[in-house]
Amino acid sequence: MRPGSAPSDRQAGIVRIFGKVRHRPSASWRQATDRAFTLIGDGRYEDAGALLTRAADLEPWLSESWFNLALLHKFRHDWEQARAAGLRAVALLDKETGAPDWWNVGIAATALQDWPLARRAWQAYGLKVPGAAAANGEPVGMDLGSAAVRLSPEGEAEVVWGRRLDPARIEVLSIPLPSSGRRWGEVVLHDGVPNGERTTTAGPSFPVFDEIELWAPSPVPTWVVLLEAATENDRDALERLAADAGFAAEDWSSSVRLLCRACSEGSMPSAEGEGEHLDPHDHSEPGHPGPLGHRTGGDLWSPERECGIAAPAGLVRGLLDGWVADSPDSREWRDLEEVC
Repeated sequence: MRPGSAPSDRQAGIVRIFGKVRHRPSASWRQATDRAFTLIGDGRYEDAGALLTRAADLEPWLSESWFNLALLHKFRHDWEQARAAGLRAVALLDKETGAPDWWNVGIAATALQDWPLARRAWQAYGLKVPGAAAANGEPVGMDLGSAAVRLSPEGEAEVVWGRRLDPARIEVLSIPLPSSGRRWGEVVLHDGVPNGERTTTAGPSFPVFDEIELWAPSPVPTWVVLLEAATENDRDALERLAADAGFAAEDWSSSVRLLCRACSEGSMPSAEGEGEHLDPHDHSEPGHPGPLGHRTGGDLWSPERECGIAAPAGLVRGLLDGWVADSPDSREWRDLEEVC
């Protein structure tokens, strides 16, 4: 082309990115991709997969073609295919670190327990992964702190607290309600982009991640029991007793709130309101403790508490009896039932 002349039709479809000359995606690629994501939104994964495969055939040089396929396979929990497509995507990347393509590879590798690849993915994303000497083992000691995870996000979603083991796994430390089908101590695989946050009175905020699937089940069953606890100290004593035994108890009457989807996926305070304060995001009914809400009338303590306990069958009654024996005048339990 002579200086000053207009680009030819052939060259008009070429774009220079980071010093590399590439063709722009064709209109057919864009149409197939846009239609595929509409179908994904409708849950029509097979139809979407056919379109994304066609898009990858049209533009195999484009990392987005393979990123989109890897994303679809993640939605379908087809981890072998997600890993394969993800590796093709990262092979075509122009940037050194921080690409979301690597995060999806990390999730797929974690699901498959492909620890060398998981380490490589997190490091390529820009995260520090300790323990290089044990590179064949699962990443440990990443010190990612606490976070919340939304269990069963497509069903009766429930947000619980947990400890992040690595960028794709959380160990559940709350006692989930039985409707979630999850237990205390389970490890769940979660998505990489937070979907909401929870704030605390101390100031810090914590991300809420959506569960993808159960990664490691827990053998510890969940029980529900009705307590008569004269004071908060009586209730707290049971939680300490369970923790000292290596298990957990949680007062669902005060820890559970019923939220609409918009509130759950927004920025929410994690602590219970005090006194007559009514949380505008709490869509439960006042005066109904337990799973229906967390509000009580003013500062009045309600002795009847619905409590979740995570403990083996051979231990749970002994815990409750020991709790009562320490203060029989102010404590009582009844209606113990295994629920998950």
